[in-house]
Amino acid sequence: MLEKCTQQQQDPVSRKRPRTHHDRATPEEPLDERSKRRRRGPAEKCMLVPALPGNLSVEQQHPIAYWAANKRWPRQYLEEGKDMENILARKRSISSRSKETSESAAPSSTNQGEQKSREQKSAEYKKPQYATVLATKGVMMKSSSPGVTKASQGWCKDMLERQQTYPQDTLFREDFFSSTCESVQDKNETRVIRDVALLIVPSAEVLSIRGATHLQCLIDSVNEGWNNSITITRTRPQPDFAVGFRREAFTQDQLDRMHPIVGDFNDQSYFMATWYMYFPFLTCEVKCGAAALDIADRQNAHSTAIAVRAVVELFRTVKREQELHREILAFSISHDHCSARIYGYYAEFGGTETKFYRHTVHKFDFTALGGKEKWTAYKFTKNVYDHWMPMHFERICSAIDQIPAGINFSESQSELHFSEPTGLSQDMSVYTIARASEGSVSARAEDARTFSAGQDATPTPGTSVDEGVVFKKPRKGKGRRG
Repeated sequence: MLEKCTQQQQDPVSRKRPRTHHDRATPEEPLDERSKRRRRGPAEKCMLVPALPGNLSVEQQHPIAYWAANKRWPRQYLEEGKDMENILARKRSISSRSKETSESAAPSSTNQGEQKSREQKSAEYKKPQYATVLATKGVMMKSSSPGVTKASQGWCKDMLERQQTYPQDTLFREDFFSSTCESVQDKNETRVIRDVALLIVPSAEVLSIRGATHLQCLIDSVNEGWNNSITITRTRPQPDFAVGFRREAFTQDQLDRMHPIVGDFNDQSYFMATWYMYFPFLTCEVKCGAAALDIADRQNAHSTAIAVRAVVELFRTVKREQELHREILAFSISHDHCSARIYGYYAEFGGTETKFYRHTVHKFDFTALGGKEKWTAYKFTKNVYDHWMPMHFERICSAIDQIPAGINFSESQSELHFSEPTGLSQDMSVYTIARASEGSVSARAEDARTFSAGQDATPTPGTSVDEGVVFKKPRKGKGRRG
């Protein structure tokens, strides 16, 4: 043994393969052909690709083998997962968190960002050019050429005319009405809100407390910034009043399906306004002074475009967006001490382009003709709650039930993105989403829904005013919405 080792030390090159005539370059054999005859490495020897049936390629039949060979997933999986990629919840930017005083995952008034004053929040909207800014983002403050569908026109007409009950003993009482209108004239917005706002746009939560149990699925926000929304422009919406769906409106199965796209309490999503409001559908802005309603219209146009986009992105994910073509998906009311404007908002699809438009429902002076239309906006809003909202909620739930169930993003995976062709953890996420999407149309959950839209909603009882890109994977544990 000692002699053998000594011999190897003395002759270190003896282990090399002897050169043969194959190693010599010949005129008939190009150098690149000779390089292909190198010995296979261990990885190449171990990579086995099963035989393919018929004419199927490796890319079509064996995606794992395709990834091993190309260090990326087949193109069809990236395309299938793109819809889910686009709508995943996102981390809030560092700038949006800079003013927060707590990093807790639980929602609170201290970690949701500071609310802006009434003057600050409307500063950008005061510029007439803001309408052009919105237009560059596909948000038009006008109706499209074909307009809304006949069904949506019918809804608007019905909600303007259908009778409702009104609160008694308020400042809109016959003998108080004229004095009330005079008292708020030339006053600031806070005064207009205090005295007349709830008589123009009633609160869904107040009506629910007073007996309208079918409105328990709704939640209000009052002058609260939409910190959890992905905005369309740099300006963050902060409507004077907004209504959307509360978390308890959805089943646990629906919350689980939505969790990857709504994220945690401090994340930003296409589908959230505030941390507690899902899918807003009504906004209201109150103003005072000359030309102020134009500012309110611009504010409402931005907020409702986000609301319409939420439903559009949800339906696009389950490939049903054409069902929404030219259908009204949100409403807004702009008013001051004497006038009101009611609008509906809808999306129009043209090829790969989606644009958002505004439909004028009604404009009026509620102090004219002795207050003939003083209850028009109130009546319209209650009819939205009682009749249009249940249909809209059922429509949203039908799409949520088609989101693939069981999509799992583990803590160990890196951020989901597609900027680089390699990275098993990123591509595995796409593969998981794509495979889960196959046959994702699930049956409607059979649980008895408290807020079923199938039943005929009863009119809401009257109220006396005297008597609310890097895509982030959801984190497990505390702070989870779903």
